[in-house]
Amino acid sequence: MKTKAVLVIMLFIGLNQLNYGQVTDGEKKLRSVDTDTVQGWKKGGVFGLNVAQTSLTNWAAGGQNSFAVNGLFSVFANYKRDKTVWDNSLDMGYGLLKQGKNSDYMKTDDKFDFLSKYGRKAFDHFYYAALFNFKTQMTVGKDYAKDTAKISNFLAPAYIIGAIGMDYKPNNYFSAFVAPITGKITLVNDQDLANKGAFGVEPAVYNNTGVLIQKGEKSKSEFGGYIRIIYSKNDFKNEILKNVSFTTKVDFFSNYLHNPQNIDVSWETQLALQVNKYITVNINTHLLYDDDIKIAIDNNGDGVTDESGPRVQFKEIVGVGFSYKF
Repeated sequence: MKTKAVLVIMLFIGLNQLNYGQVTDGEKKLRSVDTDTVQGWKKGGVFGLNVAQTSLTNWAAGGQNSFAVNGLFSVFANYKRDKTVWDNSLDMGYGLLKQGKNSDYMKTDDKFDFLSKYGRKAFDHFYYAALFNFKTQMTVGKDYAKDTAKISNFLAPAYIIGAIGMDYKPNNYFSAFVAPITGKITLVNDQDLANKGAFGVEPAVYNNTGVLIQKGEKSKSEFGGYIRIIYSKNDFKNEILKNVSFTTKVDFFSNYLHNPQNIDVSWETQLALQVNKYITVNINTHLLYDDDIKIAIDNNGDGVTDESGPRVQFKEIVGVGFSYKF
Protein backbone atom coordinates (compact mmCIF):
# COMPACT_ATOMS: atom_id res chain seq x y z
CA MET A 1 0.00 0.00 0.00
CA LYS A 2 2.87 2.37 0.77
CA THR A 3 4.39 1.62 -2.64
CA LYS A 4 1.10 2.49 -4.34
CA ALA A 5 0.94 5.80 -2.49
CA VAL A 6 4.46 6.71 -3.65
CA LEU A 7 3.61 5.82 -7.26
CA VAL A 8 0.47 7.97 -7.17
CA ILE A 9 2.46 10.96 -5.90
CA MET A 10 5.16 10.54 -8.55
CA LEU A 11 2.54 10.21 -11.29
CA PHE A 12 0.71 13.42 -10.42
CA ILE A 13 3.86 15.48 -9.98
CA GLY A 14 5.22 14.13 -13.26
CA LEU A 15 2.07 14.96 -15.21
CA ASN A 16 2.07 18.43 -13.72
CA GLN A 17 5.56 19.17 -15.02
CA LEU A 18 4.23 18.87 -18.58
CA ASN A 19 2.22 22.01 -17.91
CA TYR A 20 4.45 23.82 -15.46
CA GLY A 21 3.81 27.54 -15.24
CA GLN A 22 0.36 27.45 -16.88
CA VAL A 23 -2.49 28.61 -14.60
CA THR A 24 -6.21 28.15 -15.23
CA ASP A 25 -9.20 29.54 -13.36
CA GLY A 26 -9.18 26.42 -11.19
CA GLU A 27 -12.97 25.92 -11.30
CA LYS A 28 -14.45 23.17 -9.18
CA LYS A 29 -11.30 22.85 -7.10
CA LEU A 30 -10.97 22.62 -3.33
CA ARG A 31 -8.72 25.66 -3.29
CA SER A 32 -7.75 28.43 -5.69
CA VAL A 33 -4.22 29.75 -6.25
CA ASP A 34 -3.14 33.32 -6.84
CA THR A 35 -0.32 34.39 -9.12
CA ASP A 36 2.83 35.85 -7.66
CA THR A 37 1.64 39.39 -8.43
CA VAL A 38 -1.42 39.30 -6.15
CA GLN A 39 -0.93 41.20 -2.88
CA GLY A 40 -2.77 41.00 0.44
CA TRP A 41 -4.77 38.15 1.98
CA LYS A 42 -5.91 35.00 0.25
CA LYS A 43 -8.37 32.92 2.27
CA GLY A 44 -10.35 29.77 1.68
CA GLY A 45 -11.21 26.32 2.87
CA VAL A 46 -13.17 23.14 2.40
CA PHE A 47 -15.54 21.03 4.47
CA GLY A 48 -16.12 17.38 3.59
CA LEU A 49 -18.30 14.60 4.97
CA ASN A 50 -18.18 10.95 3.87
CA VAL A 51 -20.75 8.40 5.06
CA ALA A 52 -20.97 4.64 4.44
CA GLN A 53 -23.66 2.27 5.70
CA THR A 54 -24.41 -1.46 5.41
CA SER A 55 -27.68 -3.01 6.59
CA LEU A 56 -28.31 -6.78 6.52
CA THR A 57 -31.60 -8.53 7.29
CA ASN A 58 -31.86 -12.33 7.06
CA TRP A 59 -28.81 -12.27 4.82
CA ALA A 60 -27.82 -15.91 4.19
CA ALA A 61 -24.25 -15.09 3.19
CA GLY A 62 -23.64 -13.52 6.60
CA GLY A 63 -21.98 -10.28 7.56
CA GLN A 64 -22.50 -7.39 9.96
CA ASN A 65 -24.40 -4.15 9.92
CA SER A 66 -22.04 -1.19 9.86
CA PHE A 67 -22.03 2.58 9.77
CA ALA A 68 -19.03 4.80 9.14
CA VAL A 69 -18.61 8.56 8.94
CA ASN A 70 -15.50 10.63 8.22
CA GLY A 71 -15.32 14.41 8.27
CA LEU A 72 -12.62 16.89 7.30
CA PHE A 73 -12.30 20.63 7.75
CA SER A 74 -9.43 22.56 6.18
CA VAL A 75 -8.94 26.34 6.05
CA PHE A 76 -6.08 28.62 5.10
CA ALA A 77 -5.25 32.33 5.27
CA ASN A 78 -2.14 33.42 3.39
CA TYR A 79 -0.73 36.95 3.25
CA LYS A 80 1.71 38.45 0.76
CA ARG A 81 2.88 42.05 0.58
CA ASP A 82 6.11 43.21 -1.03
CA LYS A 83 8.86 41.13 0.60
CA THR A 84 6.66 39.62 3.33
CA VAL A 85 4.81 36.29 3.21
CA TRP A 86 2.75 34.74 6.00
CA ASP A 87 1.05 31.35 5.53
CA ASN A 88 -1.50 29.95 8.00
CA SER A 89 -3.48 26.70 7.84
CA LEU A 90 -5.71 24.55 10.04
CA ASP A 91 -6.51 20.93 9.16
CA MET A 92 -8.95 18.86 11.19
CA GLY A 93 -10.28 15.35 10.63
CA TYR A 94 -12.46 12.94 12.56
CA GLY A 95 -13.96 9.53 11.81
CA LEU A 96 -16.13 6.92 13.53
CA LEU A 97 -17.10 3.32 12.74
CA LYS A 98 -19.77 1.08 14.24
CA GLN A 99 -19.99 -2.64 13.40
CA GLY A 100 -22.83 -4.83 14.70
CA LYS A 101 -25.76 -3.98 16.94
CA ASN A 102 -24.03 -4.24 20.30
CA SER A 103 -20.67 -2.68 19.51
CA ASP A 104 -19.59 0.82 20.44
CA TYR A 105 -18.41 3.43 17.98
CA MET A 106 -14.71 3.09 17.19
CA LYS A 107 -12.51 6.02 16.19
CA THR A 108 -10.92 5.76 12.75
CA ASP A 109 -9.47 9.27 12.37
CA ASP A 110 -8.64 12.15 14.73
CA LYS A 111 -6.45 15.07 13.71
CA PHE A 112 -5.87 18.70 14.67
CA ASP A 113 -2.99 20.41 12.86
CA PHE A 114 -2.31 24.17 12.97
CA LEU A 115 0.61 25.71 11.09
CA SER A 116 1.85 29.29 10.83
CA LYS A 117 4.94 30.28 8.83
CA TYR A 118 6.27 33.86 8.45
CA GLY A 119 8.88 34.81 5.89
CA ARG A 120 10.86 37.85 4.76
CA LYS A 121 12.44 37.76 1.33
CA ALA A 122 16.22 37.36 1.35
CA PHE A 123 17.05 36.99 -2.36
CA ASP A 124 15.51 35.40 -5.46
CA HIS A 125 13.08 32.74 -4.19
CA PHE A 126 14.63 32.41 -0.73
CA TYR A 127 13.07 33.79 2.46
CA TYR A 128 14.25 34.10 6.04
CA ALA A 129 11.47 32.25 7.84
CA ALA A 130 10.08 31.21 11.22
CA LEU A 131 7.58 28.40 11.69
CA PHE A 132 5.16 27.33 14.42
CA ASN A 133 3.30 24.02 14.30
CA PHE A 134 0.86 22.48 16.80
CA LYS A 135 -0.54 18.97 16.36
CA THR A 136 -2.76 16.87 18.59
CA GLN A 137 -5.93 14.78 18.68
CA MET A 138 -9.30 15.49 20.26
CA THR A 139 -10.59 12.30 21.93
CA VAL A 140 -9.49 9.05 23.56
CA GLY A 141 -7.79 6.53 21.27
CA LYS A 142 -7.84 2.74 21.69
CA ASP A 143 -6.33 -0.26 19.93
CA TYR A 144 -9.61 -2.03 19.17
CA ALA A 145 -7.88 -4.98 17.49
CA LYS A 146 -6.39 -5.99 20.85
CA ASP A 147 -8.53 -4.57 23.65
CA THR A 148 -10.21 -1.33 24.76
CA ALA A 149 -7.30 -0.04 26.81
CA LYS A 150 -6.59 3.67 26.37
CA ILE A 151 -3.46 4.37 24.31
CA SER A 152 -3.94 8.10 23.60
CA ASN A 153 -6.10 11.04 24.62
CA PHE A 154 -6.68 14.77 24.09
CA LEU A 155 -3.27 16.49 24.24
CA ALA A 156 -1.73 13.06 24.72
CA PRO A 157 0.17 13.31 22.57
CA ALA A 158 0.49 16.89 21.40
CA TYR A 159 3.47 18.18 19.45
CA ILE A 160 4.72 21.78 19.41
CA ILE A 161 7.45 22.80 16.96
CA GLY A 162 9.15 26.19 16.72
CA ALA A 163 11.77 26.60 13.99
CA ILE A 164 13.96 29.29 12.40
CA GLY A 165 15.57 28.84 8.99
CA MET A 166 15.29 29.46 5.26
CA ASP A 167 12.30 28.86 3.01
CA TYR A 168 12.64 28.20 -0.72
CA LYS A 169 9.44 29.17 -2.61
CA PRO A 170 9.97 29.15 -6.39
CA ASN A 171 6.21 29.34 -7.04
CA ASN A 172 2.81 29.04 -5.35
CA TYR A 173 2.86 25.25 -5.44
CA PHE A 174 6.16 24.28 -3.81
CA SER A 175 7.95 25.16 -0.57
CA ALA A 176 11.05 23.70 1.06
CA PHE A 177 11.72 24.98 4.58
CA VAL A 178 15.05 24.08 6.21
CA ALA A 179 15.59 25.00 9.87
CA PRO A 180 18.88 24.17 11.65
CA ILE A 181 17.47 25.73 14.85
CA THR A 182 14.35 23.88 16.00
CA GLY A 183 12.71 23.22 19.34
CA LYS A 184 10.21 20.38 19.71
CA ILE A 185 8.01 19.70 22.74
CA THR A 186 6.00 16.50 23.18
CA LEU A 187 3.09 16.75 25.62
CA VAL A 188 1.34 13.80 27.26
CA ASN A 189 -1.41 15.47 29.28
CA ASP A 190 -2.77 12.20 30.68
CA GLN A 191 -1.13 10.94 33.85
CA ASP A 192 -1.98 7.29 33.20
CA LEU A 193 -0.21 7.41 29.84
CA ALA A 194 2.63 9.54 31.22
CA ASN A 195 3.23 6.96 33.95
CA LYS A 196 3.69 4.34 31.25
CA GLY A 197 6.23 6.49 29.42
CA ALA A 198 4.00 6.84 26.35
CA PHE A 199 5.33 8.78 23.36
CA GLY A 200 8.84 8.97 24.76
CA VAL A 201 8.32 10.84 28.06
CA GLU A 202 10.02 9.66 31.24
CA PRO A 203 7.87 6.93 32.87
CA ALA A 204 6.87 6.72 36.52
CA VAL A 205 9.21 5.24 39.11
CA TYR A 206 8.00 2.47 41.46
CA ASN A 207 9.69 0.74 44.38
CA ASN A 208 10.13 -3.03 44.70
CA THR A 209 6.62 -3.45 46.10
CA GLY A 210 4.99 -1.56 43.25
CA VAL A 211 4.36 1.65 45.21
CA LEU A 212 4.57 4.80 43.12
CA ILE A 213 7.59 6.91 44.05
CA GLN A 214 7.55 9.48 41.26
CA LYS A 215 4.92 10.22 38.62
CA GLY A 216 5.76 10.06 34.95
CA GLU A 217 6.75 13.26 33.17
CA LYS A 218 4.03 14.93 31.09
CA SER A 219 6.38 16.58 28.60
CA LYS A 220 9.64 16.09 26.77
CA SER A 221 11.79 18.74 25.10
CA GLU A 222 14.09 18.22 22.11
CA PHE A 223 16.45 20.46 20.14
CA GLY A 224 17.45 19.69 16.59
CA GLY A 225 17.08 20.27 12.87
CA TYR A 226 13.86 20.32 10.88
CA ILE A 227 12.89 20.12 7.20
CA ARG A 228 9.38 20.60 5.81
CA ILE A 229 8.61 20.12 2.11
CA ILE A 230 5.15 20.73 0.66
CA TYR A 231 3.72 20.54 -2.85
CA SER A 232 0.09 21.57 -3.41
CA LYS A 233 -1.70 22.14 -6.71
CA ASN A 234 -5.33 22.25 -7.85
CA ASP A 235 -5.25 24.08 -11.17
CA PHE A 236 -3.80 21.39 -13.42
CA LYS A 237 -3.93 22.18 -17.13
CA ASN A 238 -3.90 18.55 -18.26
CA GLU A 239 -7.39 17.36 -19.20
CA ILE A 240 -7.02 14.21 -17.12
CA LEU A 241 -6.22 16.20 -13.98
CA LYS A 242 -8.42 19.27 -14.38
CA ASN A 243 -10.79 18.23 -11.55
CA VAL A 244 -8.02 17.05 -9.24
CA SER A 245 -6.64 18.68 -6.09
CA PHE A 246 -3.34 17.25 -4.84
CA THR A 247 -1.30 18.02 -1.74
CA THR A 248 1.66 16.18 -0.28
CA LYS A 249 3.81 17.32 2.63
CA VAL A 250 6.67 15.65 4.46
CA ASP A 251 8.43 16.62 7.71
CA PHE A 252 11.84 15.45 8.96
CA PHE A 253 13.19 16.07 12.46
CA SER A 254 16.54 15.09 13.96
CA ASN A 255 17.23 15.51 17.68
CA TYR A 256 20.79 16.83 18.04
CA LEU A 257 20.94 15.80 21.69
CA HIS A 258 19.95 12.13 21.40
CA ASN A 259 20.45 9.69 18.51
CA PRO A 260 20.48 12.37 15.77
CA GLN A 261 20.77 9.63 13.15
CA ASN A 262 17.26 8.39 14.03
CA ILE A 263 15.15 10.83 12.02
CA ASP A 264 11.43 11.28 12.71
CA VAL A 265 9.33 11.31 9.54
CA SER A 266 5.75 12.45 8.92
CA TRP A 267 4.43 12.24 5.34
CA GLU A 268 0.83 13.17 4.54
CA THR A 269 -0.85 13.13 1.14
CA GLN A 270 -4.34 14.20 0.06
CA LEU A 271 -5.81 13.51 -3.35
CA ALA A 272 -9.31 14.84 -4.14
CA LEU A 273 -11.33 14.35 -7.32
CA GLN A 274 -14.25 16.75 -7.77
CA VAL A 275 -17.09 14.77 -9.40
CA ASN A 276 -19.48 17.75 -9.40
CA LYS A 277 -20.08 20.88 -7.32
CA TYR A 278 -20.71 18.97 -4.07
CA ILE A 279 -19.48 15.38 -4.58
CA THR A 280 -15.81 14.55 -4.08
CA VAL A 281 -13.69 11.40 -3.94
CA ASN A 282 -10.94 11.74 -1.30
CA ILE A 283 -7.85 9.63 -0.70
CA ASN A 284 -5.76 10.48 2.37
CA THR A 285 -2.59 8.73 3.49
CA HIS A 286 -0.24 9.34 6.42
CA LEU A 287 3.10 7.59 6.90
CA LEU A 288 4.71 8.19 10.29
CA TYR A 289 7.91 7.12 12.00
CA ASP A 290 8.92 8.38 15.43
CA ASP A 291 11.86 6.71 17.15
CA ASP A 292 10.40 7.57 20.57
CA ILE A 293 7.04 5.84 20.01
CA LYS A 294 7.28 2.19 21.05
CA ILE A 295 4.71 -0.13 19.49
CA ALA A 296 4.03 -3.55 20.98
CA ILE A 297 4.07 -6.51 18.57
CA ASP A 298 2.34 -9.85 19.11
CA ASN A 299 4.15 -12.15 16.68
CA ASN A 300 2.34 -15.34 17.72
CA GLY A 301 -1.19 -14.00 17.95
CA ASP A 302 -1.58 -15.27 21.52
CA GLY A 303 -2.27 -11.86 23.05
CA VAL A 304 1.19 -11.65 24.62
CA THR A 305 3.59 -8.89 23.64
CA ASP A 306 6.73 -10.43 22.16
CA GLU A 307 8.62 -7.24 21.47
CA SER A 308 8.22 -3.49 21.54
CA GLY A 309 9.95 -0.79 19.54
CA PRO A 310 9.61 2.00 16.97
CA ARG A 311 7.69 1.00 13.84
CA VAL A 312 6.63 2.57 10.56
CA GLN A 313 2.99 3.60 10.98
CA PHE A 314 0.64 3.99 8.02
CA LYS A 315 -2.96 5.20 7.71
CA GLU A 316 -5.16 5.34 4.62
CA ILE A 317 -8.66 6.80 4.31
CA VAL A 318 -10.70 6.57 1.12
CA GLY A 319 -14.11 8.21 0.93
CA VAL A 320 -16.82 9.46 -1.40
CA GLY A 321 -19.11 12.14 -0.07
CA PHE A 322 -20.21 15.74 0.27
CA SER A 323 -17.78 18.64 0.09
CA TYR A 324 -18.20 22.41 0.15
CA LYS A 325 -15.56 24.97 -0.76
CA PHE A 326 -15.58 28.49 0.69
